[in-house]
Amino acid sequence: VQLQASGGGLVQAGGSLRLSCAASGRTFSNSAMGWFRQAPGKEREYISAISRGGGSTVYADSVEGRFTISRDNAKNTVYLQMISLKADDTAVYYCAASKYSGVLAGNPGYGMNSWGKGTLVTVSS
Repeated sequence: VQLQASGGGLVQAGGSLRLSCAASGRTFSNSAMGWFRQAPGKEREYISAISRGGGSTVYADSVEGRFTISRDNAKNTVYLQMISLKADDTAVYYCAASKYSGVLAGNPGYGMNSWGKGTLVTVSS
């Protein structure tokens, strides 16, 4: 599956953004999907995942309660709604596809094995 994230930009602290990820390929609806981010000089952080049907979601503690992942299988698109953004959320955000159809509680990176270009989110304080 090929992935392209979009929707990033510059936002003030406390603001919101919605990221989108367009996927191509026949396996999108069979795969759990997720988002990870990487800030300069920091390790990759998986922040959210959603099962293939959308019924199960997982979040990292750092974004729980502020970010919401969703998907529209008819549009081959996964979304990440972000609210109450903080300066620490500044990073390049990537969507990822899992080799599994389900998600694992406590592990938003479970099975993620492909990703595309990211989109930059900058939160000014």
